[in-house]
Amino acid sequence: MSGQTARDVMDPNPTVLAATDTIGKGIGYVMEKRFRNVPIVDGEGGYLGIFGVNCLLRLALPQAAVMEQGLTDISFVSDSLRDLRRRLQAYVDQPVTICLSDEATVIGPDTPLLETLLVLYHSRRSIPVVNPQDKRLLGVVSYWDVGKAILAQEL
Repeated sequence: MSGQTARDVMDPNPTVLAATDTIGKGIGYVMEKRFRNVPIVDGEGGYLGIFGVNCLLRLALPQAAVMEQGLTDISFVSDSLRDLRRRLQAYVDQPVTICLSDEATVIGPDTPLLETLLVLYHSRRSIPVVNPQDKRLLGVVSYWDVGKAILAQEL
């Protein structure tokens, strides 16, 4: 079948975080569902960006290691898992928007299937599918969604 698009392989009901949700809720999604990134939407379902595990690492690491022009060698620091937990715990009630990233490549629902797969391949992360007219999040394309769609096809 030709003419297939991102709409054919996307999850139209992805897990999302509201801009008003907390870092604690985001941590729950990352840990319970093993997500690397979760889309963040506004009150009308408009796509704002992603919340991801890299931000959680940034919050847990010592400030001197993650600031611009920060330390590149922190081998002399001897933080324990408890220290990392305390540092991260200080952020659990903060809004997920402090971790908002707009680094994810977004595509439209009518993006051709092979272009969609190429974006997925190059970005190495799930792809938000966004309505180009109103910027509403319509779905997400993940490796799992694509794999499921491919394997469901008859030979």
